[in-house]
Amino acid sequence: MKKQVVYILFFIGFVGFAQENPVSITVDTAAIKIGEQIQYKISVVKNGTVIFPKLQLDSLGKVEVVESLPTDTLKDTYEKKYLLTSFDSGQYTIPTQQVLINNKMFLTDSLLVNVATVKVDTLKQQMFPIKAIKSEPKTFDDYKPLLWWILLILVLIAVVLYFILRKKEKKEEVKVVIAPIQEALQRLKELDEKQLLQQNKIKIYYTELTDIVRTYIEKDIYIPALESTTNELIDTINDFNESSKLGISKETIQQLKEVLHSADMVKFAKSKPIAEEIKAHRTDAERILQNLKPVKKTENELE
Repeated sequence: MKKQVVYILFFIGFVGFAQENPVSITVDTAAIKIGEQIQYKISVVKNGTVIFPKLQLDSLGKVEVVESLPTDTLKDTYEKKYLLTSFDSGQYTIPTQQVLINNKMFLTDSLLVNVATVKVDTLKQQMFPIKAIKSEPKTFDDYKPLLWWILLILVLIAVVLYFILRKKEKKEEVKVVIAPIQEALQRLKELDEKQLLQQNKIKIYYTELTDIVRTYIEKDIYIPALESTTNELIDTINDFNESSKLGISKETIQQLKEVLHSADMVKFAKSKPIAEEIKAHRTDAERILQNLKPVKKTENELE
């Protein structure tokens, strides 16, 4: 009688425990061959928020998760399925898994999995020698690093060629040399185009007019004219004309002296010549430039 009471109490406790644990596991098989799959399913009775575990497999790492399928919601339960496999024969234990229900932890049962090798009948199955490793065909991605290096080298070559050709072009540029007399006549033309007289800028006009004449004397006759006074310049021209036989007529020298003195009076004495005098000085300046051109000498004269 006492034993029966004990069995009844044990049975009631076991049933109560089973009812308290709302988590269970099922598998479609626990014995597979190498490479086959097991469907491992965790079922949870609906009772609030459920968090399924990240599956913890055997300690040896021989069992692998092939795929974790989405959770199925049934009428009274939640089901989470996993596809497992193994490529090593032997017996492996999948440990208990932790499932959270309303932030309360529940444990599943552990599972023993048997993985068997695939038997090969060597009498019926023809055996072949092991083949050597065959290299894969080359693809575009294999050449990408090399392509970047080629592009970098081409860019460097292009930059070097650009600077070489640019330097060569600069060397090939012909420097146009304008004769001093042509430069002076061009400056006279530009002076006329400025219309300084129409703007009553007489002082500026005479300053530029005499600068044109003095600059020509320095460049073509090699007499320092820009920094010399009018008297100093005339004396120097007379000296050079006598000693070096420049061939400049006295009339030209006298005209130069008159133009320079008139310009000095405008610049320093605030003289205001009439329009006819200004035009005459402009004409004299051009005539002076034409007549100041030094006479070409023979080799004996140069010696």
